[in-house]
Amino acid sequence: MATTGRLVSRLAMVTGGGSGIGRAVCRRLASEGASVVVADVCEASANETLRSLPGDLRGQAHMAAAADVASKESVDNLLTSIQARYFQPPSVCVNAAGVTQDNFLLDMEDDDFDRVVRVNLKVGPPPDAVPSPASDSSSSSSSSSLQGSFLVIRAVARALVASGAPKGSIVTVGSIVGKVGNMGQVNYAASKAGVEGLTRTAAKELSRFGIRCNCVLPGFISTPMTDKVTEKVIGKMKSLIPLGRMGEATEVADVCAFLASDDARYVTGASLEVTGGLFMG
Repeated sequence: MATTGRLVSRLAMVTGGGSGIGRAVCRRLASEGASVVVADVCEASANETLRSLPGDLRGQAHMAAAADVASKESVDNLLTSIQARYFQPPSVCVNAAGVTQDNFLLDMEDDDFDRVVRVNLKVGPPPDAVPSPASDSSSSSSSSSLQGSFLVIRAVARALVASGAPKGSIVTVGSIVGKVGNMGQVNYAASKAGVEGLTRTAAKELSRFGIRCNCVLPGFISTPMTDKVTEKVIGKMKSLIPLGRMGEATEVADVCAFLASDDARYVTGASLEVTGGLFMG
């Protein structure tokens, strides 16, 4: 993992930072010199990530915080606590929180659909369903991908505009499932497609304030969730990927770090696929 110091003097907030892709993003941003706020619904997981971070290059301590991104009050309190400690809003925000509740469309109840879009009660996938590409459910967050993304983007953008900050970068971790669908995940796919639309619209509205908004769409990524998948299913998944292997959370984090940095200063409203070529064309 290269360390270039591209984020020195930046304050970054990562939701779902307690595990999986979110934890990898926290480590990557910290390695680039950012001060990192690790936000997760499970405070113990956030603190575990915090202990693994390298010291930032400004000598400013990192921070862990318990936050449920499906709650407006919790998100607003998180931003207030960050500004009280650092005297500025985060200029980098990565939304990596999200969970699944899978079932086939014919068997899915209204409440099961709504929980993923609004409240997200985490359960395991149906027995015959292919595991989700890019499922960020390795995070311990109990939040909704769509509602949580909206609340976080709005809160961070409001704080940046109010402070007069000249620029900001908001990155949301979506999923290739939102673009191509996946068996047993009609609710998850719908929420991730919504996240893309939300991000593109936010990019158009916030560009005049110097705030860039982009999506990262992972494919099949090795996380604690995929550790439970049988070798037979893993082999089938790999056969679908042109590069012939599962992705790593660190590879998703590398793309997030790029989008957060000035190297991507002319990139906004984009969705970058991190899939090893899965579903291309």
